[in-house]
This record gives sequence, C-alpha cells and structure tokens, in this order.
Amino acid sequence: MGRLQRKKTANQRKKSKEKGEKVSSSRVINEIVPKKLMNVGGFTSDTKKKILSEKKNPNSGIFSLKRPGIGFIDKSLQFLREVKVELKKVTWPSRKQTFGSTVVVIILTIIISLFLGVVDICLSSIVRIILH
Repeated sequence: MGRLQRKKTANQRKKSKEKGEKVSSSRVINEIVPKKLMNVGGFTSDTKKKILSEKKNPNSGIFSLKRPGIGFIDKSLQFLREVKVELKKVTWPSRKQTFGSTVVVIILTIIISLFLGVVDICLSSIVRIILH
C-alpha cells in the first residue's frame, strides 16, 4: 500500500520556487551528464555526442552503447546498485498498516472459502439428486 502524498502549502511552494534554479541545457550536457555517467558506467566525456544522439532516439539507452570489456558481472552489479537506489525511494508501510492489511486479507480469505464451500455442497447435493 502506498501512502498518499500530501499537498504542499503555499509557504513550501514558495520556498521550493526560491531554491529551484533553472538549469540550462548546455550545463546539463557539459557538467551534469558526464558526472552522472562517470558514476554509472565509467564513461568518459568523449561520449557526449553518443548521448545526444541517443536523446533523439528514445529507444536506446546507456546500456545500448557498445563498450568493450563490459560483462555479465558488471551488468549484474550495476543492476543491484540501481535496485538499492530505487529501494531507498520506496515508502514502506508502518507496522500498524501492515497488521491491518494482513487482518483484512485473512478475514476475506475465510469469508470467500466459506462461501465457496457452501456453494460446493449445494451443487454436489443437486447433482446427487438429479443422478439418483
């Protein structure tokens, strides 16, 4: 179960607008992209042209670049790093929410099983009456 996000108050929106700076596209290409790529896969800054051409083609990604020496272990480690980052973004339910959800599931399972049991007994008795 995910939590609903709370709406920002007027003060929070004002603060986020004041803090937020617009980043020019040339700064993104020259500074941010190479730094992120150095962390991701060890790319050098000479791959900027490849990255820009990939932006035009949305079907290609970082892993579509042919790099010599990238193997199964490197890809697996990269995948696990990305999983770790994504798991940090998850909002986990509290103990109370987990307990409540578990109780609801158990109660509904019991109700449905009782209903199906009664329907099964009724249908089997009807079939016995018809066959005899």
